[in-house]
Amino acid sequence: MAVIRLSEDEAIRDIKGLLARAHLGEEIVIEKDAAPGIVLRKAAPARRSISESIALAEARTRELGAKPVMDAGFAADLKEILQNRKPRGPAAKLLTLAAKHGLEAIA
Repeated sequence: MAVIRLSEDEAIRDIKGLLARAHLGEEIVIEKDAAPGIVLRKAAPARRSISESIALAEARTRELGAKPVMDAGFAADLKEILQNRKPRGPAAKLLTLAAKHGLEAIA
């Protein structure tokens, strides 16, 4: 998408239109005294950490009375990835963490 550059005065005249364009993915640079000052653009979607996802799954389990179940294909892919690389960081503990929280593969 194009980058739109304009002065503060121009931005003030059409802030609603600029916000609409930013929502569509355009980047708007509002300059002050010919120097870039403020950038308007659509925010990146929020992402959850593994611990947040586990906490949500546990809360859902309590609400519904049913355990979350890992898809068999995903479980197999994850197991293969972990078996074929050097364990390091949080990814190395993913299967252990899943088992600890009662996640099972579908047979």
